[in-house]
Amino acid sequence: MANGQQKAQQNFNAFEAWKATQTNDDFKQIIFRGQLNRGEVAKAVGCGKSALNQNPALRKALEALEDSLRDEGVLPPLTKSAKQSKDKPKQYDNTLNRRTLDANRLSVIEAENIELKAKVQELESKLERYGELSDVLSEMGFMPR
Repeated sequence: MANGQQKAQQNFNAFEAWKATQTNDDFKQIIFRGQLNRGEVAKAVGCGKSALNQNPALRKALEALEDSLRDEGVLPPLTKSAKQSKDKPKQYDNTLNRRTLDANRLSVIEAENIELKAKVQELESKLERYGELSDVLSEMGFMPR
């Protein structure tokens, strides 16, 4: 079994071999949010997504590939904010999970509210119709028991 350094070298070699077999059209097929889809790249190379971030040689090779694809016009250019925050770690947002849950719950509640409003309107129209029928029957003297 290979140790970590050997496995890292194998992943890097597999990436280089994969990169050599791809065309610009192939790369266009796996673009996601302005960069190559890491999951698709990892599947094609035969490594885990974490290897793309944790293996320094592989990470640099992937960044170099994306930069060259940007120069060729295959990938869109980086925005100013993306260039500035490229090397900085993302700040952790501990409220993101709560906001996501709240947004999902809100959308479910809003959908339920719309359904209930439609049902109330339907029942009110039926009640109005039966109220008129009840008035007519009571005027005619046919009150139900």
